[in-house]
Amino acid sequence: VQLQASGGGLVQIGGSLRLSCAASGRTLSNYLMGWFRQAPGKEREFVGSISRSGGSTYYADSVKGRFTISRDNAKNTVYLQMNSLKPEDTAVYYCAASTLYSSVVVATTRARYDHWGQGTLVTVSS
Repeated sequence: VQLQASGGGLVQIGGSLRLSCAASGRTLSNYLMGWFRQAPGKEREFVGSISRSGGSTYYADSVKGRFTISRDNAKNTVYLQMNSLKPEDTAVYYCAASTLYSSVVVATTRARYDHWGQGTLVTVSS
């Protein structure tokens, strides 16, 4: 499966942004999906994950209550709604697909994902 992330940009502190991750090549419903981010000079970190059906989600503590992951399997697309954005949310955001894992709680590390999109930059500034 090929993944294409989009929707990044410059947003003010406290603002909102919605990222999209469009899949092609294979049906997205076959995959548990995740979002990761990488800030300048830092390791890529887990943001959140969503089950194949969309019925379960799991988030990093740093974004819990502010970010929401959803998916539309009919459109082969996963979304990351980001609200109340902070400067520390500035990063390149990546979507990823996991073939083997089905638990959103377990799929929180890079190694558990085998397909990655190219990333989209989110900059939060005053």
